Amino acid sequence: MKMAKVVGTGSYLPDRIVTNAEVAPRINSSAEWIYSHTGITCRHVADSSESAASMGAEAGRRALESSGVSPDEIGLIIVATTTPDYGSYPSTACLVQSAIGCMNAAAFDLSAACSGFVYGLEMAKGWLIGNTSSKALVIGSEVLSRQIDWSDRSNAMLFGDGAGAVVLSVDDVADGQSFSASVLGADGSGARMIHREAGCRLALCDDPVHETVSTVSVPYLKMDGHAVFTFAVRKLDEVVRQLCAQVSVEASALDLIFAHQANFRIIEAVSRRMKLPIDKFYLNLKEVGNTSSASIPLCLDKATRDGSLKHGMRIALAGFGAGLTWAGVLSRWPYL
Repeated sequence: MKMAKVVGTGSYLPDRIVTNAEVAPRINSSAEWIYSHTGITCRHVADSSESAASMGAEAGRRALESSGVSPDEIGLIIVATTTPDYGSYPSTACLVQSAIGCMNAAAFDLSAACSGFVYGLEMAKGWLIGNTSSKALVIGSEVLSRQIDWSDRSNAMLFGDGAGAVVLSVDDVADGQSFSASVLGADGSGARMIHREAGCRLALCDDPVHETVSTVSVPYLKMDGHAVFTFAVRKLDEVVRQLCAQVSVEASALDLIFAHQANFRIIEAVSRRMKLPIDKFYLNLKEVGNTSSASIPLCLDKATRDGSLKHGMRIALAGFGAGLTWAGVLSRWPYL
């Protein structure tokens, strides 16, 4: 049988590191308080020359290098992002395609917030089954530092910038050897829990044909922290359980869980709720913060390179975020 396979991973983090000590005075807090409430000590912040496209392209290059795949072998590029270079068009994926030189690839952006990378994996898997001679590049890239109010105590301490990528191909797997499941979901009734006023939902003025807008306020990310926490704990638990139920295994049989790195307290609560040791959950939150759609691919690349993620391991990927959205994939690494 044909299955998608991860043949390379890559990541990129900006050089600038912003510690809790730098953030704390802006929110009238302390470095220790931030760490105790989030599990984060620092985050990477893009400089003025960097963007979701430039970071995504670099992560993509590194994934191609690790896979041994050339740019002209890539037939599809999906970039999951909530912070695109342009508000509407062109897509960030098209900018990445040009920067890397994948001129045989179709390219599009995917907007599913912190679930976006896992959504992207599922889209790429479906495409690859019909295009078995090609390869796909799935990227999560975010510059969240440009969407937050750094004086907002409710979320300024949480977010960081970065990008992660994987190269996918198709491989033959013996019948009965697959260990694969997926869950995708959404609940638009919770849209206001995490939102940012931008785009074209609101008119800039009553009559744009005859009026000129001279001042537009900066739209910052807004989040109902308590509601998001409750949703995230419940949904992460549900996603992992649903994935395991599809292949008739207990969650305790998984080697690692790569959950969206939103807040250590969320993952800790899920660990208790599922009665799983915390070391079942791979973590990089402490050093990078919440990087939204880049979160899971950053973890995958780090785990691959530090030896934590090994061939044959049974793992779950689980994302949850604005929309509201959620997504999960069960894998016997590196097959999806």
